[in-house]
Amino acid sequence: GAYPGIDGEQHGIGHAIAFNIREMARLRVPVISIVTGEASSGGALGIGIANRIYLMEHALYTVISPEGCASILWRSAEYASQAAKALKITAKDLLENGIIDGMITEPTGGAHYDPDYAGRQMAQTIQMALAELSGLDGNALVQDRYHKFRSIGTFFEEASVSTASV
Repeated sequence: GAYPGIDGEQHGIGHAIAFNIREMARLRVPVISIVTGEASSGGALGIGIANRIYLMEHALYTVISPEGCASILWRSAEYASQAAKALKITAKDLLENGIIDGMITEPTGGAHYDPDYAGRQMAQTIQMALAELSGLDGNALVQDRYHKFRSIGTFFEEASVSTASV
């Protein structure tokens, strides 16, 4: 992720992230993001403006690192594993929560054990996403990204309705 200190702010990291988000939102071509390792903090925001977001099976995607979250909530990075569970930053969790569009399978042990296989899996995912998006014009692609980004974090609760007679 982006460096969160004063030095980063003095060098314009906030502006750079905002600029990237704005430019990604305006692109009139399909935008596909694939997280292969870890994307966190402001850097993750910058790649989140996409028509499709995929994570490798063992990748992580989060708005704050587990260590940073633990330091804020428990005043100690020692609680990073609890923070990671609460943040739900794994590909499986993110897919279940509708944050990402898909999880790309990795070879046993991780992508680095068989990079050719991992590369083929990514290529197939990109081809599939492009096939889905190829029928949309530039305006539709921009709107698709807008609605996708704005729907992240939206949830609905069903009202409890009692059918018991009184």
